[in-house]
Amino acid sequence: MTGLEVQRTGRHEFVGRNDRGAEVRLGRAGQDGVFSPAELLQVAAAGCAGVTAEELITRRIGEDSKFRVEVSADRREGASELDAVHVRFDADVSALDDEQRQALALAVDRAIERLCTVSRTLKKAIPVTEEFPTA
Repeated sequence: MTGLEVQRTGRHEFVGRNDRGAEVRLGRAGQDGVFSPAELLQVAAAGCAGVTAEELITRRIGEDSKFRVEVSADRREGASELDAVHVRFDADVSALDDEQRQALALAVDRAIERLCTVSRTLKKAIPVTEEFPTA
C-alpha cells in the first residue's frame, strides 16, 4: 500500500503527499493555487480514465499523440456532495474512419468500466471511515 498523507500548511492550505515524493496543494474551493477536495476527486476520475485508456488510444492514433481528458460534475447548489461526474476525452481521431472511431470509443469505455479504480469505486459508493484522537 502506498503511504499517503495530507498535512496542514496554513489557513485553509494543505499539501497531499505520497511516499514517492509527489505533492499536490489543496484547500477550499475558490482559493488560488490549490485544488479543492471535490476538484481532486474529479481530476482523479479523469486521470484514471486517461491512464486506463492511454495504450488503446496511442496504439490507434500514434504513440506521440496528445489527448486531454476533460471532467465536470453535477452539484446541487449548497449541496456537500456531487451528483454525477462526467469524463470526456478530447483526442484527434481524424485519421480513423467511422468504424475505427466507434471501435476505439467502445474499447475505451470497456477498459474504463473494467479497470479504472476511481470510476469503479465511485460507482460502487464504498464506505469511508474517519478516526479522531479522543485521548
